[in-house]
Amino acid sequence: QVQLVESGGGLVQAGGSLRLSCAASVRPFGWYAMGWFRQAPGKEREFVAAIKWTTSTFYADSVKGRFTISRDNAKNTVYLQMNSLKPEDTGVYYCAAPSQPFKLGHDSYDYWGQGTQVTVSS
Repeated sequence: QVQLVESGGGLVQAGGSLRLSCAASVRPFGWYAMGWFRQAPGKEREFVAAIKWTTSTFYADSVKGRFTISRDNAKNTVYLQMNSLKPEDTGVYYCAAPSQPFKLGHDSYDYWGQGTQVTVSS
């Protein structure tokens, strides 16, 4: 029932930028926290960023200062603006949402998108 569709992934050179989008069907969208996770080759899935219903944001230390998560409630979409990309950022990026509104926590996500590949070349 709940659908999360990521887009915007691709191949980019180190130092470049990429903007990921996630269209979500959860309603009311503005009441849900949304998150971005990624999984690099040979590594476990890791938290990247999250945004609360209040628009407060959270970031993994590895992306602070380079990535920005935002949302457009009118479009039911969450974004991940990625700047100063590094080869270490390469991986499959997933959009995620909890099963209930006003729920927050890195381990509280129940719905996941199909993922979009981000490859950063050196």
